[in-house]
Amino acid sequence: MKEFSINIIGLSKKAHIFDFKLADSFFEKYGKEVISGGDFDVRIVLDKRETFIEIDFKISGKAHLVCDRSLEPFNFPIEETRKIVFKYGDEAKEVSDEIVIITHDQDSIDIGQFVYEFVALAIPIKKIHPKFQDEPDNEDEQGVQIIYSTSDDNEVKENIDPRWEKLKKLK
Repeated sequence: MKEFSINIIGLSKKAHIFDFKLADSFFEKYGKEVISGGDFDVRIVLDKRETFIEIDFKISGKAHLVCDRSLEPFNFPIEETRKIVFKYGDEAKEVSDEIVIITHDQDSIDIGQFVYEFVALAIPIKKIHPKFQDEPDNEDEQGVQIIYSTSDDNEVKENIDPRWEKLKKLK
């Protein structure tokens, strides 16, 4: 997207600061699978050097989520700080989560996809409304049966049904 693309060819070799505001329209363009919307402030510090570009992301705001338990909408606060290093190389590729290789003739960097991924990774897998946060999570304990085993053979023999005892004698 053009509005989240930073022209790196015209930048001097020093630190540059960019501020962005994200709204629901941002999530409509990048995907609403994880986040249906939100309001975020993004500060990007781009430090251009001779052989690489270092970008620090500071993301703060609230994501609009739906509770998995009650299906009520709620706002989830997010504070994220991330860093990506863009190194110059022969072909463009992503080496790791923090290092990306770009070519020397690349004129801009689209930071929108990175911001979307950082916000999506900050969302918990289980989205619970704040009013349910203090309640114990008993979902895993329902339907659990505990079977005890004793090592004392006398107790076991006393509890055996006499019909089973006769079947054991047939062996």
